[in-house]
Amino acid sequence: ICSGIALEVGPGPGYLGLEWLKGTEGTRLKGLDISDDMVAIAERNAGEYGLKDRVEYVIADAREMPFDDNYFDGVFTNGSLHEWSHPKEIIDEIYRVLKPGGLYFLSDLKRNMNPLMKWLMWFTTRPKEIRPGLLTSIAAAYTVDEMKLILRETGLQGWTVSSNIIGLVVSGQKPVS
Repeated sequence: ICSGIALEVGPGPGYLGLEWLKGTEGTRLKGLDISDDMVAIAERNAGEYGLKDRVEYVIADAREMPFDDNYFDGVFTNGSLHEWSHPKEIIDEIYRVLKPGGLYFLSDLKRNMNPLMKWLMWFTTRPKEIRPGLLTSIAAAYTVDEMKLILRETGLQGWTVSSNIIGLVVSGQKPVS
């Protein structure tokens, strides 16, 4: 998405969305996170990026997004899918708030990544105190086939699931009726 308003689900400290905003013009971003601590960090980072006027962070459960139907031009999330205890409900909410013709992009780690890659990620993760969290995240992540099974039980349409060396990507466009 290069224009309009986007939603980032689970922005954590906000870096991905802020980098997107920095590289676009005439865009706005809403970040939805369940953690008030993460929202506070993301808001601070938005100030440091000089983008506070183009971003708003909302504390809410993604299973009940406080946004109107067909509101966003794009929705994205990175690295939070494995944290969702109810992924089908959240994916249905993503589809609900996305405008017809809107784009979506969901990316995360994959559980069945190459063991060498898993070791390399673990070895290079800093600070080393967060390495156990990385392993927990990988263990909780989905495989491509598992993700396809979940998607088939949602209202999301037009999706494709692809895989890379460390993760998986769900992307597509909401059909225009």
